Amino acid sequence: MLNADFLQNLDIVDWGYTNNLEPLSYDKYMAWLKQEQHGSLSYLEGERADQRRNLKLVYPECKSALVFLFSYAEKKYALEQEELGHAKIASYVTSFGGLDYHHVIKDHLNKITDHLKQTLPTLEARPALDVLPVLERDLALRAGLGWFGKNSMMIHKSEGSFTMIGALLLNQELELDTSSIEVDHCGQCTACAEACPTLAIDLDTRTIKADLCVSTYTIETFKDAPAPNGYAQMSEVFGCDICQDVCPWNKRWLRHRLSQGALKSFNWSGLEMMRDTFLKGTMTQVADRIKSLGVREFKRLFKGTALERTGRNGLLKNLLHKKDVSG
Repeated sequence: MLNADFLQNLDIVDWGYTNNLEPLSYDKYMAWLKQEQHGSLSYLEGERADQRRNLKLVYPECKSALVFLFSYAEKKYALEQEELGHAKIASYVTSFGGLDYHHVIKDHLNKITDHLKQTLPTLEARPALDVLPVLERDLALRAGLGWFGKNSMMIHKSEGSFTMIGALLLNQELELDTSSIEVDHCGQCTACAEACPTLAIDLDTRTIKADLCVSTYTIETFKDAPAPNGYAQMSEVFGCDICQDVCPWNKRWLRHRLSQGALKSFNWSGLEMMRDTFLKGTMTQVADRIKSLGVREFKRLFKGTALERTGRNGLLKNLLHKKDVSG
C-alpha cells in the first residue's frame, strides 16, 4: 500500500496507523491550559481546545489516520559542521530547503494521498499538521511512533525527536495493523530540563511553561515583551534546540548515523540570503542587517520561509534583547 522507496524520497523515516480518534493526553492538555502554562498562546484555548477532543471535530468523516515522521536530523547535523556566526536559528528553518515546513509537508501529504488513491479510489483524506486543532504528538503516540519526552517532544526510539509530524485523516478504515503504545524510555534522565537556560520544562507534568520558553518568545511573540530570564546571554534568536540537543536519544541517532558513514555536507543552494542575513558575523551585525531592511523588503526576501510569520519587527525584538546589542 505504501512503498518504502516512495516514502523515503519524502524524508519519511517511519509511519503508523490508528483508528483511535480520541487523544490520550487531552485531560493533561486541558489541565495545562487551566494552569495558564500556555502563556500568551491564546489560540490554543476555547473552541480550538474543544476541537482537539476528537478528530471528527476537525474532519467529520474521519474514521482513521495515517501518521508520518519527516526527519530533518541529517540536515541539522550537517548544518552544525558549517562555520557560522554568533546567532543561532532553529535547525528546522533551513532543513526544508529554507521553506516553511508546513508547505513542504502538506505537499508531501498530498502526494501520499494521490499514491493511495491509485489502489483506494474511494479514499478521501485531509492533511493534518500542527496548524490544525489536532494534538499531533498524541496522534503519533497512538500510531506507535514514540513517546512523550520530559521536554514534551515526541521521541522515536531510533530517529530521536528531530522530526516533524504530518498526518492524513481518512474517511475510512484501512486493512492495516495498529501498533501498541510505545513505552516511556526516558527513565531517570533529566538532561533536557537541566540544560534549559530559562527553566521552561516542568518535569512533573512533562509540559512546557510557554512564557519561559525561548522558542515561544522568539517565534510566537511578535511585539516587544519582556524576555525570559537568561535569554539575553543566549545565542538563539529564532527558536531553540537546546533541550533536544542534549537528549541521549538524539545523540544515539548521531552515533548510529556516523557509524554508517560521514554526514552529508550542507547544501546552501537557495539559502544564501538566510545564511548571509542571520548566520554570519556578530549579533550586532545581524541586528544591523535586519534594521536596514524595511518591513516590505523583509517580507519579499523571506516570503514562504518560517521567518515570514514572525516578521522583521518580531526578529528585531529578539535581537534587541541580547546583551551585546543596543537599540
